[in-house]
Amino acid sequence: MDIKRAGTRPSNRASAEYFTGAVQIEPLFQASDPARVVGASVTFEPGARTAWHTHPLGQTLIVTSGLGWAQRDGGQVEEIRPGDVVWFPPGEKHWHGATDVSSMSHIAIQEAAGGKTVDWLEPVSDEQYLE
Repeated sequence: MDIKRAGTRPSNRASAEYFTGAVQIEPLFQASDPARVVGASVTFEPGARTAWHTHPLGQTLIVTSGLGWAQRDGGQVEEIRPGDVVWFPPGEKHWHGATDVSSMSHIAIQEAAGGKTVDWLEPVSDEQYLE
């Protein structure tokens, strides 16, 4: 058994290379081999969002507070609220973040394939974000 005590995992400001706006990431867990699941709590300030990206084995989001938006490539922007669980299948190009007027937090869970959990792509433009 391994217990990760609250307050022992430092949060980090997300990289401007992969996120637009103010985003805080708090690592929650990273399973040891042979398991490959990783989880983090992510908080987006109003207007903040990820870049377009994919996950080799998919991603689950559990919205914990606020109001957010998520979009898969070619789809409509969808509103996401606390208690919503969002699944992005492996390889599906998508983005997610806060709305333009509300912050949003979610728990992000994904698995590593070959040591990689995400493939980052281009930023989400203001036009795409505000569709």
